[in-house]
Amino acid sequence: MSAELVLDTDVRVYTFDQSEPLKQRRAIEIVEHQSDGAWTISWQVIQEFSGVALHRFARPMPAADLREWQRTLFWAACGILPDRSLHAHALALHDETQYRYDDCPILAAAIASEAETHYSEDLQHGRTLGGVRIINPFA
Repeated sequence: MSAELVLDTDVRVYTFDQSEPLKQRRAIEIVEHQSDGAWTISWQVIQEFSGVALHRFARPMPAADLREWQRTLFWAACGILPDRSLHAHALALHDETQYRYDDCPILAAAIASEAETHYSEDLQHGRTLGGVRIINPFA
């Protein structure tokens, strides 16, 4: 699968997070601008978003609402599912970059998708790994 842009969890979380209005506006711009299917997410983004939505939002998202968001938006946009090679690559990226391991499966998925860009607030802005340029869209 080839995608132009892979979104990290933070971009999806900010689309819902009213406590950060500037970041929310930027995240919504990204998602709406890329609504033609040019962006994708990995399974781990769905997992991480779900944990944040259920437990860390100021008003936790009801499970029924989360199920609907997963069904209609997140799973439809999920182009990268886990396999052994993805996990092995994530561990290799951790060794190479010293990024937190939690970030490495998402980055490995971005590389596997042959994306041009990975939007993430958590990684080194401007760095290119495996042909994927990391951009902090909130910088």
